Amino acid sequence: MRSSKSRSRNKSNRNRSVGNVVNRVFDSSGPEGKVRGTPQQIIDKYNQLARDAQLSGDRVAAENFQQHAEHYLRLLSVAQKEQDARREEQERQNRERQAERDRERAKRQEREANGGDLVVEETPAPDETVMETSGEGDSGLVETPESAPEKPKRQRKPRSPKQETATEGSADSDTDAGSQEAAE
Repeated sequence: MRSSKSRSRNKSNRNRSVGNVVNRVFDSSGPEGKVRGTPQQIIDKYNQLARDAQLSGDRVAAENFQQHAEHYLRLLSVAQKEQDARREEQERQNRERQAERDRERAKRQEREANGGDLVVEETPAPDETVMETSGEGDSGLVETPESAPEKPKRQRKPRSPKQETATEGSADSDTDAGSQEAAE
């Protein structure tokens, strides 16, 4: 039976999401050592190395550098296509939302032009609304702290002197008892 570690290292289990490849920094281990940078920077570096190798007459090294550059060029093109597809989808959704808003605005303007004035005349403004109260029963209004009658504040009783002396006396008696025990 295989261990779970060997299964998790399997290539088929890898998450192949492209993510933000355009701005991501890669470490490429090429024939001349590591090349680090974004895909576009790596492509430029490998193309420069391929030109240098070709000028020096090393066709094998030039081909190798070109293949490395092509690999990162493919990564970059796939990522850019995905970004373009996402951008187009967002633009399409934005156009649909704007068209819906425009339709709602047109309906609202049409209602106001055809009969919206009648609705305004039938309903009084909040300032003009007057509630009649008979003075009996519940008026339907909520009592707020500002409208409630003020309640007299309760006054606290001062402490009695007996409580103070009792606490002091008990403390004194403890010290006296302690001094008596020490004397014995």
